[in-house]
Amino acid sequence: MSLAITNIPSPETSPSDITRLFRETLRLNASDLHLSAGMPPMVRVKGNIEALKNHRPCSGEEIKALMDSVLTQRYREVLKKKRSVDFAISIDGVGRFRVAVYYQRGALSAVFRLLASGIPTFSSLGLPQSLSRLPYIRDGLVLVTGATGSGKSTTLATVIHEINANRALNIITIEDPIEYLHFNNKSIINQRELFSDVPSFSEALRDALRADPDVILVGEMRDLETMRTAIMAAETGHLVFSTLHSRDCVSTINRLVGAFPAGEQSQIRQQLASILRAVISQRLLPNISDTGRLPGVEIMFSTPGISNLIRQGKDDMIYSSIETGLNDGMVTMEQCLLKLVNEGKITTEAAIAAAKNSNLMKDRLSKARETNMECLPPPKKNWFNR
Repeated sequence: MSLAITNIPSPETSPSDITRLFRETLRLNASDLHLSAGMPPMVRVKGNIEALKNHRPCSGEEIKALMDSVLTQRYREVLKKKRSVDFAISIDGVGRFRVAVYYQRGALSAVFRLLASGIPTFSSLGLPQSLSRLPYIRDGLVLVTGATGSGKSTTLATVIHEINANRALNIITIEDPIEYLHFNNKSIINQRELFSDVPSFSEALRDALRADPDVILVGEMRDLETMRTAIMAAETGHLVFSTLHSRDCVSTINRLVGAFPAGEQSQIRQQLASILRAVISQRLLPNISDTGRLPGVEIMFSTPGISNLIRQGKDDMIYSSIETGLNDGMVTMEQCLLKLVNEGKITTEAAIAAAKNSNLMKDRLSKARETNMECLPPPKKNWFNR
């Protein structure tokens, strides 16, 4: 939502007020604000980085002063010890932001990600209908993957919101930081934030298992111990959601298995074959009117056939199973991209750039044009159009 700005900064103004920078970010409908020494404040608009107009480059001292206005004593201690810290802040009359502060070349840099107010629905996200079954899975492990800024946290927030609204369960989330605020509805929901409530994902996950949970959300599986405990939690009858930074569904399995020592990988495959319920890999793409972004999604549900391929280590055959699994709600990224092009939602250039195999994508687009597939009108604005 854009806010009216009454005090337009004068030419070559300094970034003396963080709230003013936040308001300018919102006015431009940007998703992120970047502060780095020697550069003017930068914002990400429709996926592209651009400088805020009429701002001179920030000095290291100015950025430090801005960070002092938002860092609590606890986060200052974490920043001093780890040289980086992540947290979330709320600014009255402006909004809620996820913040990443870190050192580079001895000076502070920071990135502020605007968090949307409220929690979206699957339809408003523009996600495939088959994902609406995720909140009703009984137990096991569900992974949402993709690069930073691909909407993983938003998708998981929607899933947790649906569980909270429709099932009477005990939900525990472990996040870094807490991005979307949930409130008790049919379920009990407790949100724990790294460094504020808990020292690490692995310790918080072990604690959660003693708190009678039905559903556990682990913001990110960053280390081997967290992965090991999450798999164990799913094996013991809990529904576990988490994220990984991986390119697609097959590489997600490879990365998860490869994180373990060689002597354990066969056993991990046996466990994953039994507990993995779904992998969703997503990325955000510019829509055809260049007014925002919409998700491209690859979906794998763990059917008996795919479970068997995981168990046997035949990962190279999983892609074919996803491609032929449309009736089971599955879709490859290439199939999704082709559908978005045929519906008139993204350009062929965007589809080729996002595809794992650009030559394959070009070939399929060429065949689609030969069959004269009709295009639908451009899509309405969705949740990711920032």
